[in-house]
Amino acid sequence: MDSLLQTWSQQFPAWAWNLGVVIAGLLIGYILKLIITGVLRFYRNRDDYSLFKSIITHLGRPLNFFVPLFILNFMLPLERISKDTLTLLDRLISILVIIAFANLLINAFKIFEDYVYHQYDLKKEDNLKERKIRTQLIFVRKVVIIIIVMVTLSIILLSFENVRKIGAGLLTGVGIGSIIIGFAAQRSLANFLAGMQIAFTQPIRIDDVLVVEGEWGRVEDITLTYVVVAIWDQRRLILPITYFIEKPFQNWTRSTSQLLGTVFLYVDYTFPVDDLRNELDRLLKATKLWDKRVGKLQVTDAKEYTIELRALVSARNSSDAFDLRCYIRESLLKYIGDNMPQSLPQTRYQKTGEEKIVGDNTNNVEKKVKSDQRD
Repeated sequence: MDSLLQTWSQQFPAWAWNLGVVIAGLLIGYILKLIITGVLRFYRNRDDYSLFKSIITHLGRPLNFFVPLFILNFMLPLERISKDTLTLLDRLISILVIIAFANLLINAFKIFEDYVYHQYDLKKEDNLKERKIRTQLIFVRKVVIIIIVMVTLSIILLSFENVRKIGAGLLTGVGIGSIIIGFAAQRSLANFLAGMQIAFTQPIRIDDVLVVEGEWGRVEDITLTYVVVAIWDQRRLILPITYFIEKPFQNWTRSTSQLLGTVFLYVDYTFPVDDLRNELDRLLKATKLWDKRVGKLQVTDAKEYTIELRALVSARNSSDAFDLRCYIRESLLKYIGDNMPQSLPQTRYQKTGEEKIVGDNTNNVEKKVKSDQRD
């Protein structure tokens, strides 16, 4: 076979033969890539998620580079060029193949990530397990990408003889060098270790509801250096990842997404609490926002001029809890205004020799006014 190829190669000019070998290698590789993707497309499902669809999405473009370069690397010895030029081309193509293969590995991990995202869907009502898995997967993906990039760069650099000699020399001073690097990268190492701690101890997770720096929002992204919190009004709060190790914050979904919500009302002492309690029961049974765990109305305080009523209700998550509180507050106020307006907070006057305000609910202070001229 080799003698036959050598005979054929002698029938063409060197430049034409070399160009033909390159074109043939790239063409064969591209045809193989089309065959692979064609088979995957044939077995692809039409659902929202399909393993074959994910493979085509993430590996289609990397295969465009890897397969032709891989075939060309095998066909390179057929080139009619000098040994030095052949060595240079072989090293160049080998480096390109290594880079293409690293890109292929990174995108292959994304296929696994798609599968996990499909199995653990965040759209579920009680998605605690899903948030745990996704948070850990984010950190694993970033670490895997870093390892792949570092190994790729190491393989490329070590393919050069001069770099290997420099590396051997650096090993002799690794003790002092490690100390210097440790001081220089202290902050980066702290962020990396904080990220790993968050990934496995999980004080926060993806899609957790937090109150941090006085802002309410959801964890949108966690990187190795910072955390993105999506605020309810579509702003984004960016915090260093070490913040969640060193400072206190509120996590409303640490162990479950279920929450209790409160609604406070202030009414007159003459208010019929039992009637409002029955109205609260009716309102809760009429809405899907209530999860049927807790629903009660209690007198929680007696102030100087009013009594404090607290409606305690429960919901499946923080969004439902907020909507439920607003719904209960508006409905109870409407009920009181329509049926018992006289029981709303009032200002009373007591007449002695001169008129005196004994219950001013506007500023809750006592005032003296002059006697009515008509008295």
